[in-house]
Amino acid sequence: MMTRRLIQLFTGLAMYGISLAMFIRAGLGLDPWDVFHQGLANRTGLSIGLVVIIVSFLVLLLWIPLRQRPGFGTLCNAVLVGVFADIGLALIPSLSTLAGQAAMLAGAIMLNGVASACYIGARFGPGARDGLMTGLARRTGWSVRLSRTLIEVTVLAAGWLLGGSVGVGTVLYALAIGPLVQLLLPRFMVPASVPEAAPVRGGDLGADPVDGREREDGRKPEGEPEPETAATR
Repeated sequence: MMTRRLIQLFTGLAMYGISLAMFIRAGLGLDPWDVFHQGLANRTGLSIGLVVIIVSFLVLLLWIPLRQRPGFGTLCNAVLVGVFADIGLALIPSLSTLAGQAAMLAGAIMLNGVASACYIGARFGPGARDGLMTGLARRTGWSVRLSRTLIEVTVLAAGWLLGGSVGVGTVLYALAIGPLVQLLLPRFMVPASVPEAAPVRGGDLGADPVDGREREDGRKPEGEPEPETAATR
């Protein structure tokens, strides 16, 4: 069973990084955190994968005052998504037609949903960004939804000012990814009898589904096992 969990973890993170590259090549808009990553990459000259890794570890520093503890999956997430994003960008060509861009965007959303369900289902701990949201909610008494909204509006605005790509893809991702992961997650969730890797809870599917799942009031949904992108990442 541990072998299955590890395969799911690494496969999910690899697919998540490739889906980020597909979003970028589609050129129709990214999710809020990746708008921020792309904006920083544009300004610094670093690859977007390296920016994703750096931001992940900076966000993990914010876990310290929030008394969050990373799991094995948290650390793998911080490194591997960025690595595979750069690999994907090296392999996937830019597109010049709207039809091609639309097809790439649809494929990116689908792959991101599968990747998120695969990674969350492995139950190795939340990703850095979603842990920040749920940790902030616990420390302040705010709802997960409010914490997520404040953080994502902030990074979206900052990313847009830095030159990140905001567009129809940003909206479609926000609308589609939560229901998609909700649909796919039961197929990938490791049985609850398998021990968790870390005692940290996940976040909100609508936020960054690669990072976890939790109710708006911060409590785990009844009957649901502890999970955990992007959203994310």
